[in-house]
Amino acid sequence: MRHAKLVLLFLVCWLLSTLALTRAFAQDVDAAGAAAPIELPGNSHEFYFTRGIYSGAFDDYDEGGRWAVDFPKADHQFLVALKRLSVIDAYGSDNAIQLTDPQLRHFPLLYAVEVGSMSLTEAEVLALRNYLLAGGFLVIDDFWGSWAWDQFRSQMQLVFPDRAIVEVPPEHPVYHVFYNIDEIIQVPNVRQGWGARHGGPTHEYDGYVPHLRGIFDDEGRLMVLINWNTDLGDAWEWADDPNYPLRFSTYAFEIGINFVVYGMTH
Repeated sequence: MRHAKLVLLFLVCWLLSTLALTRAFAQDVDAAGAAAPIELPGNSHEFYFTRGIYSGAFDDYDEGGRWAVDFPKADHQFLVALKRLSVIDAYGSDNAIQLTDPQLRHFPLLYAVEVGSMSLTEAEVLALRNYLLAGGFLVIDDFWGSWAWDQFRSQMQLVFPDRAIVEVPPEHPVYHVFYNIDEIIQVPNVRQGWGARHGGPTHEYDGYVPHLRGIFDDEGRLMVLINWNTDLGDAWEWADDPNYPLRFSTYAFEIGINFVVYGMTH
């Protein structure tokens, strides 16, 4: 474990020292914000970092949806860490997919952001419920405050009207499956991260306290993991910015890798 942490620190420092990494990861994105379709011949890799494209009430981000915030750079840079620090055979680029796409079941982990704007269609509700009950794992990130929570909770009540959202206890394997996470850190967006270097706040709106919450199936498997009042994606995206604090990117990479390992093994 100590060796893995040293390797992670080296990786983050390397990201901070070179902009060539970002240029090497650059990929054309269409006008809707989604990456060009990728070829998945027989699912030739064991893991694809898959971002969920959902219907939204406030889809005003770069003429696309809020699902695309930090996309695709955050996804690319997280995959650098995952590939270098684990033995998972991960596809090295992004993979955004509609919730209703039949191919969704090929991907055990689904990442979604800015879910305070989520407004699912009936078809999306059914597809997401079936995906999760079939063994899928949904990781939620980057939404802040009580109003965003209320909107997201209303959407999960459509998906699972009979299942509660609860705090994930600190002894749960998701905290310890690869790295030992002993504390939930509030990860700020890039601008507040810059300010945090000088004592500024890390929260947005009234999201003062970060939470890790979840929805479990009947067997106790974690189906939905909810990072509320935190922004792991910005820490991945801006890990190559020397003004973004290293402690936030390090934590975001560590807990993100835990999510992937948990999703691949449970």
